[in-house]
Amino acid sequence: MKTQTRTALAVLHDVVAAAIAWAAAFWLRLNLEIPPSYQPVFWHSVVVVVPLQAAMFWFSGLYRGLWRYASLHDIRLILLTVGAAAFAVPSALVLLRFSNGVPRSVFLLDPLLLILMMGGSRLAYRAWKEGRLTSLANIGGEPVLVLGAGQAADKLLRELRRNPQWRVVGLLDDDKLKRGRNMHGIPVLGRIDEIAAIAAQRSIRAAIVAMPSVSHTVRRRAVELATEAGLKVMTVPSFDDIANGKVTIAQLRNVELDDLLGRDPVMLDDSSLRQLIGGHCVLVTGAGGSIGSELCRQIARFAPSRLVLCELSEFALYTIEQEFEAMRPGFEVIALVADCKDAARMEAVMHEHRPVLVLHAAAYKHVPLMEVGNAWEAVRNNVMGTAVCARAAAAAGVGKFVLVSTDKAVNPANVMGATKRVAEMLCQSLQRDTATRFVIVRFGNVLGSAGSVVPKFREQIAGGGPVTVTHPDIRRYFMSIPEASQLVLQAGLMGQGGELFVLDMGEPVLIVDLARDLIRLSGFTDDEIRIEFTGLRPGEKLYEEPLADAEKTLPTPHPKLRIARAQPVDPLWLARLERWLGGARLRADAEVRSGLHDLVPEYTVRVESTVVPFVAARSR
Repeated sequence: MKTQTRTALAVLHDVVAAAIAWAAAFWLRLNLEIPPSYQPVFWHSVVVVVPLQAAMFWFSGLYRGLWRYASLHDIRLILLTVGAAAFAVPSALVLLRFSNGVPRSVFLLDPLLLILMMGGSRLAYRAWKEGRLTSLANIGGEPVLVLGAGQAADKLLRELRRNPQWRVVGLLDDDKLKRGRNMHGIPVLGRIDEIAAIAAQRSIRAAIVAMPSVSHTVRRRAVELATEAGLKVMTVPSFDDIANGKVTIAQLRNVELDDLLGRDPVMLDDSSLRQLIGGHCVLVTGAGGSIGSELCRQIARFAPSRLVLCELSEFALYTIEQEFEAMRPGFEVIALVADCKDAARMEAVMHEHRPVLVLHAAAYKHVPLMEVGNAWEAVRNNVMGTAVCARAAAAAGVGKFVLVSTDKAVNPANVMGATKRVAEMLCQSLQRDTATRFVIVRFGNVLGSAGSVVPKFREQIAGGGPVTVTHPDIRRYFMSIPEASQLVLQAGLMGQGGELFVLDMGEPVLIVDLARDLIRLSGFTDDEIRIEFTGLRPGEKLYEEPLADAEKTLPTPHPKLRIARAQPVDPLWLARLERWLGGARLRADAEVRSGLHDLVPEYTVRVESTVVPFVAARSR
C-alpha cells in the first residue's frame, strides 16, 4: 500500500510539473504574462500535452525507482523521456490541429523547464533524506576526523550526515592531489601523520579509519598515529561485509587486533566448495568451540542439506544452536550432545546422518592445564577421540575426514602438542586401509579463541591491570578465527587423502607487543596499565614452529596453503598405539609423557610441576 501511494504521489507530482512547465514556457515567451488572446491556445494545447507526457513518463519506467536513491540513472531516464516528448508534443498538436498559435519557442522552453523541475525535485528529496539540506542538525555531534579520502570515506560521509552522534570536521589523506580539496563540503586538512597537531588545534578526540582496502601496514600506521595522539579510534567495516549486506559502512566499530594483524583476506574456491558441501550433510565435532562454531558458520554459506553439530558441552551446543535458529531459521541443524570418545554414540551418529564431510575440531588445547594433572585426559580426548571419530567415519563411508591440528604438534615440547602429533600420525596410518580420505590441517593460534591470551588480556585491562605476559621474548603465530576456519575448509576441499596441510601464518608476533596494542586500543597508556612478566608455564616454548625440522613443504594452488611432507609412519606404529591406549584405564603424568615419547620420538619431555617466575622490570 505504501508503495502504491508513493507511486501515485510521484505521478501526480510529474503531471503537475508538466502543466506548470507548459504554462511557464508560455509565460516566459510572452514577457511574463499570458495575454487574453493566447489563453485559448494555452488551454486547448495543455489538455493534449500533459496527458501525452504523463503517458510517456509511465511507460518509460520512470516510477520504478525510489526518489530517496535518485541518481544519474534517474536523471538520464528523465532526459531521454522528456527528449522523446519534445518531439511527440508538437507532432500530436499538429495532428490534432491544436498547434496554431503556439509560439515555436514554447516547444524549446517546455522540455528544459520540465527537466529542471522533475530532476531537481528528485535530487532535492534525496538531499533532504540524506540530511544535506539540514546539515546543521548534527552541529552538536562529537567532532571527528576521517582518515582517508577515498571511496570508503565518500560513502561514510553520506551516511554520517544522517547520524547526529558525529560531526566530521575534516579528512586526512597522504595523496597530495587531494589536500586542500573538499569532499561533500568537508575539507581535506592534511597528511595522516599530522593528525596529532590537527586534532589538538581543533579539540578533536575521535578518529575514524576509512581505508578498508589499503594494505595492513598503512592501516596499522594510521591507527598507531591516532592512538599516539590520544584519540579514540574507530574503523569502517570491510568492503566484503558491506557487499554481503552484513553491515552498512556507517556501522562503526572499535579497531580490533584483527585489524592490526596484517592478514590479507582469504580467497576461497566457492564454486568447488559449493559442489562439495551444497546439498550434502556435513558433521562438525567440537561444534561449540571457537574454531568449531566458526566452521559451522562458514559451512552454512554453502547450503548443506543438513549440518550436524556434535558437542560435549551442553551450554556451548545450546549457544551455537540458538545462533543458527535466530540467524538462519530455515536451515536444518541437528544439535547432538556427543562425546567423541564414545564409540557407540559416534558410530550411531555417523550411520544415521551419513555425512560426506566430517570436520574434527574437538580437542583439549590448553597447554599448561594439560601438562600437569590432566595428561591422560589429554590423551583420551585428543588421541582416543580422534581414533573413535576417524574409525566411525570410515565405517560409515564418509568421503572426507578433516583433522584440525596445531603448530604445537611440531617438535612438541608439551603433552598437548604431542597428543595432536599422535592424532596426525593416526590419521595418516588409517589412510592406508580405508576409502575415506583423511586430511590434516595444522595452524597456529587464533585471536580471541576460548582460552587464548586476548580474552585474558581484555579481562585484566578491564580490571585495571596489570597485564601478565609469561616472557618478554615469547612469540606466537596468529590469525583470525574466520581466516583459520576458511582455510580449513579450503584445505579439506583440496586434500586427496593423507596430506598434512600447513597454513601460512605470516610472521610471528611478540606477545608483549600484542598486549601493548590491546592496552592502547582500549584507550590506556603503558603507564596506566602495567605489563608484568610471570615466567614460562609448564610445557610452554618461547617460539612455535610452523614445520618440523625433518619436514619439507610443497606449494599448492592456494597461496596460503602448503603441503608438509611429514616423515612416513611405520606400519607397525598403529598397533603399538592401540596396545598403549588399551593397556590401562588411567596413567600418571610421567607415564603418559614416557609413552608419548615412545610414539613421537621428537617429543621433548620436560617435567615441570610449577611455574618458574621470570623476574623483570615492568614493560617499556
